[in-house]
Amino acid sequence: MTPPLDAEWLESDGQGGFASGTVGGFRTRRYHALLLTPLHPPSDRVVLVNGFEAWVEIDSVSLAISTQRYAPDVTHPRGIDRLATFAGEPWPRWTFDLPNGATLMQECLVDPVDGSVVLAWRIEGGAAAVRLSVRPLLSGRDYHALMQANQAFNFDARAVAGNATWRPYAGLPAVAGLSNGVYVHQPQWYRNFLYSEEAARGLDATEDLASPGRFDFDLPAGEAVLVLRVGDSIALDAQALADRVRDIETRRRASLTPPQRAADAYIVRRAPGHSVVAGYPWFTDWGRDTFIALRGLLLSRGRFDIAGSILDAWAGTVSEGMLPNRFPDHGEAAEFNAVDASLWFVVAVHEFLIAAAPPPALRERLAAAVHAIVDGYRAGTRYGIRMDGDGLLACGVPGVQLTWMDAKVGDWVVTPRIGKPVEVQALWVNALRCAGESALADRAQQTFAQRYWNADTRCLYDVVDVDHQAGKVDASVRPNQIFAVGGLPFALLDGERAAAVLAKVDTELLTPMGLRTLARGDPAYRGHYAGGPSERDSAYHQGTAWPWLIGAFVDAWLNVHGDTAPQRRAVRQRCLVPLLQHLYSAGLGHVSEIADGDAPHTPRGCPFQAWSLGELLRALARTATPAKTIDA
Repeated sequence: MTPPLDAEWLESDGQGGFASGTVGGFRTRRYHALLLTPLHPPSDRVVLVNGFEAWVEIDSVSLAISTQRYAPDVTHPRGIDRLATFAGEPWPRWTFDLPNGATLMQECLVDPVDGSVVLAWRIEGGAAAVRLSVRPLLSGRDYHALMQANQAFNFDARAVAGNATWRPYAGLPAVAGLSNGVYVHQPQWYRNFLYSEEAARGLDATEDLASPGRFDFDLPAGEAVLVLRVGDSIALDAQALADRVRDIETRRRASLTPPQRAADAYIVRRAPGHSVVAGYPWFTDWGRDTFIALRGLLLSRGRFDIAGSILDAWAGTVSEGMLPNRFPDHGEAAEFNAVDASLWFVVAVHEFLIAAAPPPALRERLAAAVHAIVDGYRAGTRYGIRMDGDGLLACGVPGVQLTWMDAKVGDWVVTPRIGKPVEVQALWVNALRCAGESALADRAQQTFAQRYWNADTRCLYDVVDVDHQAGKVDASVRPNQIFAVGGLPFALLDGERAAAVLAKVDTELLTPMGLRTLARGDPAYRGHYAGGPSERDSAYHQGTAWPWLIGAFVDAWLNVHGDTAPQRRAVRQRCLVPLLQHLYSAGLGHVSEIADGDAPHTPRGCPFQAWSLGELLRALARTATPAKTIDA
């Protein structure tokens, strides 16, 4: 399947940084860059090298192979006119047709050990001599920001033969460009690049970039190599670096399927162990996302050592029974603003301890964290989180959104769920069972069965005791109820009611891109996620489809219809094949954060989302049919 020109590729550096861009080579986001690195891995990211201008000279004729977009709406130059093919595996590779009958091959890959970015070009076919020139485009800014031309930018270079280093701003790392060509110092500003995705999001969308000089290469005498890396080491062999990275990455990636290769992009180093980046390009490591994604990204793949490292790191952050919803960045205070993050941690620990064989000391630390969470929630903690007299978990205060439906516009909480949200009860009962509190779990589950069934709609209320008012209910048809049937170790419903909930979610909420967050017949339903920040946030959980929810739906399907080979094949074909096809249309090899609730369910939001991919991988593992029963 040939991806569209605006489809996006990603190469992770294993530290939270990355290289990213489009198939067409033009940047559509402020986050598209070649060298984007974390100052304190995996956070405090800065953009050092945004892209490059490149052209070839054949018989004294200059031909562009790069493509740029400028404001107000100008595409120049147009290397895309010579783009013949693109391949995303095992790393991004482009081929350009040249007028002399030759083909120019271009590739980009990132070393996940030290973050070096390898760019290489080579000629195939054709007899004429070709001169290649490449101009790196630099900024030196926070990755959420934009740069404008300014006198403070330092164009100075330290150059030796084909290598050069620059330090655009004091206080930021130096940048090295290592090549097997020749460096020519020739400072120049490029002004008014247009980032169309930022414009569509209602944000500032133009930027100026600086180019200190260019690298010249003679082809077809071998290949042209340019390695971009952080630091001022200049006496390094670019060709040797490129050969080493390609050799290691060829062998590593050959052993992985495309979704598995994509999964590794989210696993990053955070001293002293590892963490999970919630999504690229703008998320860091978030608690809720980590514990949901970890089950598919790591546990389903047998990566127990890394899973244990991540869970161990988070176990040390329990405070008053809560885990922070975001791992605190360098110098920042932890944010304890999620009721469900701690409960998802308990579920992840439970599944880890079943699947792995951790050392006794780690098992004890994780068990202690689980009991601290359960005890803290029983006694009561921040934001009104407490076990109520009926055994269920109450939570919430005005102005704060504690569940995953966390959109907020100014002081307006779009989906206020103060009270007893349905999925929080499913998580609470599961946490009690995981902690060995069977009597409390039985009591809560019995109360749940009595209070959440909506006989009129034959599904579950989304929230009961709304605003802590006894008996007040929210009957909105939302996907959160699916967690009472599937997606967790212990289902709260079975039999006729489980089947009815599944049928309601299937009929009202299921799309090829996951589950809608609100039924289409609801007056608050929003079928498209577009516009400025306020418009988008107001639609975030009011109909927008979320791929990560498909994992719970698949579990619920098999719980209701039977975990047999025919049912596995049926739900896999119906729910997972569309997401596998999606791997080739937006964030290549990855699954998007969200999609429009209305057809054609255009992918939106973050194009590379950890829990979306993690739940796809978990569902694929759940529906894998053993060979001996394939025809059953």
